Amino acid sequence: MALRKPLVLVDGGLQQLQSGDTLDATSNNPDVISLTNANAAAITIGQPVFSSAADNVDLADASAVGSAKPIGLVQTASIAASAVGAIQLDGVLHSDDWTAVAGAATLTSGATYFLDVTAGQITETAPTSGYVTEIGVSISTTDFAIDIKAPIKL
Repeated sequence: MALRKPLVLVDGGLQQLQSGDTLDATSNNPDVISLTNANAAAITIGQPVFSSAADNVDLADASAVGSAKPIGLVQTASIAASAVGAIQLDGVLHSDDWTAVAGAATLTSGATYFLDVTAGQITETAPTSGYVTEIGVSISTTDFAIDIKAPIKL
């Protein structure tokens, strides 16, 4: 029986898998989308946001079902009100200062973070009212692995 090589996409075209290449590749590129800030104020890097309307985001919080479903974290340093900016949906987000998001300049390495009841905030302590939404895990004091789970009503 003849050796069969899988077909792969390379620069938008199909070709056979080349000798020495593998299908076991990981991607370091996170999913990022550009959306409009519907909040009256600027939103900053790391803040969790939810889809508030078509192509719009606002600060997520754990107090109500709609706002307790974040889609990602702000990737741009700052997105002005009514401006378009990058929202990171997965992968690792780096920030040198997490104060606006977690209340301290650095994260606790290895800690699981949850959506806070305060809009745009994350916390190591799960809320005791509203909804519990796991956001992800810090992998260092400056890097956060985004892994958003479905909210659980309390």
